[in-house]
Amino acid sequence: MTHWVRQTFSDYGIPLSETLAELPTPQGTEVLVRVGHCGVCHSDVHLHDGYFDLGGGRKAELAGGRPLPFALGHEIEGSVEAVGPEASGVNSGQRYVIYPWIGCGECALCLRGDEHLCAKPRQIGIQVDGGYASHVMVPHPRYLLDYGSIAPELAGPYMCSGVTAYSAVKKLGRTVEDGPVLIVGLGGVGMMGLSFVLAHTKHAPIVVEIDPAKRELALSRGAGAAFDPADPAARKAVVAASGGGVAGAIDFVGSDKSATFAYGTLAKGGRLVIAGLIGGEMKLSVPTLPLRGVAIEGNYVGSLAEAREMLALVVTGKVQPIPVKTRPLSEAQAALDDLRTGKTVGRTVLVP
Repeated sequence: MTHWVRQTFSDYGIPLSETLAELPTPQGTEVLVRVGHCGVCHSDVHLHDGYFDLGGGRKAELAGGRPLPFALGHEIEGSVEAVGPEASGVNSGQRYVIYPWIGCGECALCLRGDEHLCAKPRQIGIQVDGGYASHVMVPHPRYLLDYGSIAPELAGPYMCSGVTAYSAVKKLGRTVEDGPVLIVGLGGVGMMGLSFVLAHTKHAPIVVEIDPAKRELALSRGAGAAFDPADPAARKAVVAASGGGVAGAIDFVGSDKSATFAYGTLAKGGRLVIAGLIGGEMKLSVPTLPLRGVAIEGNYVGSLAEAREMLALVVTGKVQPIPVKTRPLSEAQAALDDLRTGKTVGRTVLVP
């Protein structure tokens, strides 16, 4: 193949369309990967819209630093097609998942191993063209990870929903042993979160989700209780089911309502980790933080080291796989629309 086939948008909010470009030749340490599978993440919806909702009518514009037309997609699995003259340790035909959360490589955050938090990121599918395409260019072989016995269609989502859920659960620390953890939201990341909580503790987690089908699925996979947040009695039900409040909660929705709900279920000394990005503005009484000894922490994906840890855990078979539906790359826009309207269960994965 001499051309790079991509599903791109030339302006924010308009439908994706197929574009062709000359297939680049990898330079230096670069590796050209033929995409085998690429997950469709809710962050792609925000990137396609061009902003995050900050609440109060405020928006975080995402248009800067992204060339148009642009190809989304950061949950990528594929095979090595060509390598640059300085790339070592990989050979043509080898299959990998791509760690996309790449930083500048020079700042303090990058040097301590937290390049996913870099202020000058070069993240694949975020600032640099991603996996809604036949090929993707990776800057260095160190971002290509062996996924062992994991199914290829599931491997890519572990690089975003997987590492996000793993890192969020890890941030709860020892609280997962103190009683049932609360999981708010059962999208692709939330379902991953349920799997990782079950792999880390004997306490069956409590889940909160508006979709009854997703609640039933969570119960069938090991959740101890499931509640509808639209029910006015849901918060009190969570507190009762946890014996007086949860020691740890993870909000995989990230809206004003979901974060406020989760915060209201915490016991004294509890911890809330917010991993979702739906948007909004959370209001709370500041004195309740010290008086109750609670903590609120944000979680943005996860580090390269956490990605490796997470894959090693998944390979052991202790983590239940989430439901995956494959669709051809040509249906990328339809997959985004389904995700935007809440019709997706688990993960949709595009196949070029």
